[in-house]
Amino acid sequence: MATGIADFGAVGRAFGNRNYAIYTAGSTVAMVGLWVQRLGVGWLAWELTYSGFWLGAIAFADLFPAVVIGPFAGVLADRMDRLRLARACQWLSLAQTGLLFVLMVWSHIDIVSLMLLTLFLGCVRAVYMPVRLSLVPALVRPDDVPAAIAISSMIFNLARFVGPAAAGLIIARWGVAPTFAFYGVTVVVLLIAFSRLRIDRVPPGAGRGGGMLAQIAEGLRYTASHGAIAPLFLLMLGLSVLARPVGELFPGFADLVFQRGAVGLAWLSSAIGLGAVAGGLWLARRGSAVGLLPIALAGAGVSGGSLILFTGTDIFPIAIPAIGLFGAAVVSCAIATQTLLLSAVEDHMRGRVLSLYGVIFRGGPAVGSLLMGGLSDLFGLRWPMAVGGVLCLVAAIWAWRGRRRMEVVLEVRTGRRSGLD
Repeated sequence: MATGIADFGAVGRAFGNRNYAIYTAGSTVAMVGLWVQRLGVGWLAWELTYSGFWLGAIAFADLFPAVVIGPFAGVLADRMDRLRLARACQWLSLAQTGLLFVLMVWSHIDIVSLMLLTLFLGCVRAVYMPVRLSLVPALVRPDDVPAAIAISSMIFNLARFVGPAAAGLIIARWGVAPTFAFYGVTVVVLLIAFSRLRIDRVPPGAGRGGGMLAQIAEGLRYTASHGAIAPLFLLMLGLSVLARPVGELFPGFADLVFQRGAVGLAWLSSAIGLGAVAGGLWLARRGSAVGLLPIALAGAGVSGGSLILFTGTDIFPIAIPAIGLFGAAVVSCAIATQTLLLSAVEDHMRGRVLSLYGVIFRGGPAVGSLLMGGLSDLFGLRWPMAVGGVLCLVAAIWAWRGRRRMEVVLEVRTGRRSGLD
């Protein structure tokens, strides 16, 4: 059994896979651009409306399409050429950000057009998420999958740190429009990286039997009947709806609670991203799936506690480390859960199960952002998120009490590949 004392050998082995190294380089650049654009969209929505409801509505438009489209995208990821789907998604993303830039330059942007374009990109990202998650195991050797997942998540959150910092500087100096042009350039870089990848078109025997609706139903039955995946999904759903929307409300927190403006928004977004990078780096260094279930459950509990601390203070130097801890805990829970999924699920079900993970990961914050944004207009920004933190803490305690049953199921289903004690 591993000791938990880690080195960077697992990280080096993951990058030793040529396809993964190329993909990661391009994805890193594009993720930075995505976060630059997201911050630009959030700040523009705030400047147009000064409404917590509209901040939540914009986040809803970005995230909720995963609920409707995600299950179908999962079947496509099991049936079709994943690399071709990934390329198509990036071309559509490039078109969206280009149109945003043109509307800003011509001063024809309003909150409705901003929401519609955000909804369009949300649909594209809903298709791309299960494709992206399914791609990672095809880019590395089987033993390198846990480290690769952790690295991918760490890079996503490194972009969450670097992107908002860059966006804050761009917005302060040149305005919002250049954030959209910046994202467009980074998408081109990812498309170039995709052109260099060499992977199999479709995993043998994956997703080829029955119609699309029948395969979606099969994925739902498989997930609901799994004694470990189902409760993990429920916990992730609670975290996604009740806690993660705090990031979508950062413009309001930065302006009204902490009175720091766009610079404060960049600080908050970068702090949560830096904490997430730290959590991802820690899991990547571990290099194995040993003990991931307790990490997932503890991460959910710490997320709730740190959110309570963040919403309970108006002192910016206290809020920054609190939201950083929140970022580390959320990412630790997400990476551990995703790795456990890949260990427990059969190959031919991977796209569909991961699409349901995507529904929760993106759709949960969409519903939560709309809910918390609406409640913030009634009760202020802090109270709804504080209650969400308390409920997440309670849910984590509930899940922890049932962890032994989940461990037994994971051991049986994976042949102890999860490394649970």
